[in-house]
Amino acid sequence: MIFMSQSGLTDASRASAWDAWYVEHLNIMVSVPGISSAQRFKALTSGFSPSLAMYSVASPNVFHDPYYLSVRGMGEWLALIDKRYYQRNLFDGLERAPDVGSDELLLVADREAPAPNLGGVEWMWLECVGIDRSTPCRGIAVVSAQAAPAHAEGVAVYAPATACHK
Repeated sequence: MIFMSQSGLTDASRASAWDAWYVEHLNIMVSVPGISSAQRFKALTSGFSPSLAMYSVASPNVFHDPYYLSVRGMGEWLALIDKRYYQRNLFDGLERAPDVGSDELLLVADREAPAPNLGGVEWMWLECVGIDRSTPCRGIAVVSAQAAPAHAEGVAVYAPATACHK
């Protein structure tokens, strides 16, 4: 399963401090039993959540684990989170989140149903099964940064902000 947390800050002047906090947060998250990877991304397209974190989780039971409950969330940053972009969703359809390399991009498309030939890219379509349920279906694709497709309507392009933590 894949858990995605999307957010943004209301105070852009704090972005570098938030970036540093997020690196440590990802390290803590992969120490939670049942979370096997964590990676953070920044949007390259406007109109989408500026920040996206993607985690591989074993099952929804992870979110009830006492240790997870003690380390989850935005901590001191919660007051600065832009509510327009804050979404948390659990998706089924892949056992593990893809590891997106520094020379690759993550494409994200929310749809009512899978859209197989969207932008000529090979998409992995995921069903939203929990938490906020802000979209019924999310497509993700990993593409080379050099071969990124032209802008497609409703497709967010994200660049890795961190390496994949395991």
